[in-house]
Amino acid sequence: MTKGLFVVDFDGTFLRDDKTLAAIDRDALAGLQQLGVITAIATGRSLYSFQKIMAELKCDGSKKNLPIDYVIFSTGASIMDFPACTILKKYSLNAEDVIAISAVLDRCKLDYMVHRSVPDTKHFIYKYSSGSNSDFQTRLDLYREFATVLTREKLANFGKATQLLCIVDGERGDEVTDNLSTVFSNYSVIKATSPLDKRSVWVEIFAREVSKSSAAGWLSERVGVPKSRAGAVGNDYNDEDLLNWAGQGYLVANGPVSLQSRYTVVSSNNDGGVAEAVCRWLSESVL
Repeated sequence: MTKGLFVVDFDGTFLRDDKTLAAIDRDALAGLQQLGVITAIATGRSLYSFQKIMAELKCDGSKKNLPIDYVIFSTGASIMDFPACTILKKYSLNAEDVIAISAVLDRCKLDYMVHRSVPDTKHFIYKYSSGSNSDFQTRLDLYREFATVLTREKLANFGKATQLLCIVDGERGDEVTDNLSTVFSNYSVIKATSPLDKRSVWVEIFAREVSKSSAAGWLSERVGVPKSRAGAVGNDYNDEDLLNWAGQGYLVANGPVSLQSRYTVVSSNNDGGVAEAVCRWLSESVL
């Protein structure tokens, strides 16, 4: 019998700053599975990026090393089971959406990347008009082999996309997010702190259905668990909707100060925050 659902953000929550996973956090999730609780990761990483870090952590083939049943990746654009990695659900922006959104981003003079639809999200075209965006440059260098300069012809022939990603200076993050959320009210616009320099803001534009909470809701229906019996732990702005959706939401101590008054704060990602959230959830939830 499925007793509950527990969803964990990855970078900055489950993954420590030294790019390792704490045994105490793994053991806590394994303990949930033994109790009949479904466990899931909800990450902003693409399928490629997630599988790459799993290989580095030697967690790519066994629940013993990673006690997870499902993975929500690309901020909810797709869901797969684990460790089989069978894609169960995915969402995309259609070709017309991509062209229309790009036109607005061009008028706003933003630096952005357009990522192909799942499972080929690692491939993207990009517009780098400012020439002085260090975080954008860092990400471009990381994925240089998959990147192509955006031209009118390439955009016209691009087809569906998982997302468009704008990278802006942290001081402009709220302004740009608010502006794009207004302009793109028919899409999902999600803000996140850059996982690279920890200062810049990533503003991601997805199909309307995409968010961590929507994916968790779909998963909860699949496994037959109401959200009242769901717990979640995260660390950043792109986890807010997930933490609000779950019956109990927890924020690790390394999360933004502006969010700490809204959720139960647990230890940081470096100090067993996931394990503490699991313990609190078990004591507070009705399973």
